[in-house]
Amino acid sequence: MSRIAKYPVIVPDGVTIELNQYQIIVQGNKGSLKQNLTNLVNVTFENNKIFVKPKNNLQHAIAMSGTLSALISNMVKGVSKGFERKLLLVGVGFRATILGNSIKLQLGYSHDINYQLPVGIVAECPSQTEIILKGADKQVVGQAAAKIRAYRPPEQYKGKGVRYSDEHVIIKETKKK
Repeated sequence: MSRIAKYPVIVPDGVTIELNQYQIIVQGNKGSLKQNLTNLVNVTFENNKIFVKPKNNLQHAIAMSGTLSALISNMVKGVSKGFERKLLLVGVGFRATILGNSIKLQLGYSHDINYQLPVGIVAECPSQTEIILKGADKQVVGQAAAKIRAYRPPEQYKGKGVRYSDEHVIIKETKKK
């Protein structure tokens, strides 16, 4: 069996779980998330713990039990604490500003880039070269950060571009004559 699915998901106070045959709904102070369930896995909720067990010993059922357990764990953490991703803009003239529900990016192109934020994501700009994305859904926060980074990924000679705050960019040595 999957090692992840061997341990139950502990539900903190303030988080409510609605479980039926087809989906699980997790609600907390940061929002509400839904996840469809597969028929290969049994999900039970008792004593503030969620147990995920495969229905049979098929390899796919065992794999799905671990996947579903991790997804439910991320949902519980997201609605209680939330997720955040920090991006840094490195380069001369690179800046970001928040305009309502979108981010205006100036990344050295001849035009500005307006990125529309997905539903459930909140952005902050503590400075012109920092963007902090916050939300309850880990997948949506990560996808939004990846899309913003894809507009100008860090280049390998000077390191200019959009990077994650914990990303380490390896700088190549320039050619010598």
